[in-house]
Order: sequence, then C-alpha cells, then structure tokens
Amino acid sequence: MVIVPRHAGRRGAESDKEECGMGFYDFTLLDGKGNEVKTADFAGKVVMVVNTATGCGFTPHYAPIEALYEELHDKGLEILDIPCNQFGAQTPGSDDEVHEFCTLHYNTTFPQMHKSDVNGADELPLYTWLKEQKGFEGFGEGEMAGFMNQHLAKIDPDYQNNPDIKWNFTKFVVDREGNVVARFEPTADMDEVCAFVRELVG
Repeated sequence: MVIVPRHAGRRGAESDKEECGMGFYDFTLLDGKGNEVKTADFAGKVVMVVNTATGCGFTPHYAPIEALYEELHDKGLEILDIPCNQFGAQTPGSDDEVHEFCTLHYNTTFPQMHKSDVNGADELPLYTWLKEQKGFEGFGEGEMAGFMNQHLAKIDPDYQNNPDIKWNFTKFVVDREGNVVARFEPTADMDEVCAFVRELVG
C-alpha cells in the first residue's frame, strides 16, 4: 500500500474514531520520492488535503494553492498534494513528471505525495477516513456546477448519494486539532476557499 494506517481496519464514524483512537494523525503516506510522511508530523497545523491533476480544467487551482502556501506556511499551513489519475486519466505521468510539470508551470513549493487512488478498492486509507468525516454535499450553483452535475450523472447515477471524490481538486481542510472542518468541491470559488483557510490559520 502507498499509505498505511497505524491501526488495521476500515475507518469508522466519529464515535468509532473515539473508541479506537483513530484520527487524522494516524496515517503514513509516501511522498513522490518514496519517503514516508506521517500525518502526525502535522499536529497543531492547518492542513489542506487535495487530489490534483496535471491535465484538468481545474489544474490552474495550483496557482492560488501555491500562493496561499507561500503566504501562510510560516503561520502553520501545510498542503498535502496527492496526484491522482482516476478522473479522466488526467494525470498520466510519473511522480517525477508530475513534479516537473508543477514546478515548471506553477512554481509549486509544497510537498507532492506519491500518485495514488482516492476512490475504490485501492484508495488511500486516509481518503477512506476523510470521506467518512465529510461527504459530498453538492457542487453548488453556476455554469461549472451544472456541467459537473451533468457529467457525473453519466458516470455514476448515484453520485449525489455517496461520499466518493467526484473529480480532481477536491479539497479537505483539517484544523489544528485534526478535525476535518470543510470539504470543498472543485467548483468552489478559490477566493472563498482561501478566505476560509486564512481565517482558520489566524
């Protein structure tokens, strides 16, 4: 597995999390170079976890995410960038190729994790837990939201009723105590996302 929990088994609901001691700080990922990254190292930080892609209409989100990271990293913001090729096969490259693309086109400086699945049988256990904390609540309103609703309905007629990640650049925000306090779909206005994170970082 690319990421393993410290305790075996599927993640339970919030009450189960309290019973077995599971939480955001109980996971280990691999970065793009194969080094272990423990979520426990982010205790006391605000963390944005985002599944990314290099060939998506939402790929320009890299720019405001990087700007936010540069602005707030010293104040306690961390970004977990998890490249994923599950949505339209829009991240076909290797970890090195993804890193090269991001640094060349968006000058990214936040850590890039190993390319991984966020849905399905091989999904990262971290994502199993994240989705249990914050399910899908809709794409909002507007032209892009309407497009995504139509697009997803063709792929998964039941998409509105399950917590799966719907597309690239879905963003989970974790507070300094390890609680998932927000899930932003890729259609969310990045100005609103950044404002929320700024307020949380303080």
